[in-house]
Amino acid sequence: MNKKLVAALSGGAALLLALTGCGEDEGKKLDDWAKSFCDPAQTQFKKIQDANAAMQTADSGNTDSKKVQETDSAAFQKISDAYAALAKDLDKAGGPPTENGEQAQKDAVKELNSLSKGYADLKKQVSGLDVKDKLKFADGLRNLSKGINKLNKQSEAAFKKLEAGDVGVAMAKQKGCQSQGASGAPKATPKKS
Repeated sequence: MNKKLVAALSGGAALLLALTGCGEDEGKKLDDWAKSFCDPAQTQFKKIQDANAAMQTADSGNTDSKKVQETDSAAFQKISDAYAALAKDLDKAGGPPTENGEQAQKDAVKELNSLSKGYADLKKQVSGLDVKDKLKFADGLRNLSKGINKLNKQSEAAFKKLEAGDVGVAMAKQKGCQSQGASGAPKATPKKS
């Protein structure tokens, strides 16, 4: 059960890590912008990946529900904090130097903050699950998985706007916006047009 939860979480991380686009490089300004976001963001992406990995290894099928609850609660807090920090990093970087870049950046910051709040809410929910009844606990985790999927879908629109065109290509070049591999998420690579 917990593996479905981790798979849903990994989707959100993959969305962030795979910010890609198509087109020709617009030059040093765009690369500099991507570096200004991706360099500090690297730490936050790693925290998300590490939290996902902790949740995945916490439930071997026989793991005590209390242990799974504690691990998931801590992971949700780390993910919430990481998304909040990513929002600050993106806000500080400003809009990419492209048409509509500023609006796309503002939308993505809003979505990152929404994800942070959503994961903080999930932390409260998982902490409130009944660990004495394994069936109720499993049902609770299933419901949390639905919430995670909803959060990930909400963020896609803003990221699609941010990643449009050469912005995604510039971001994919930056080590900080490439997957560290811990969550199994694909590395960011430019899409071919």
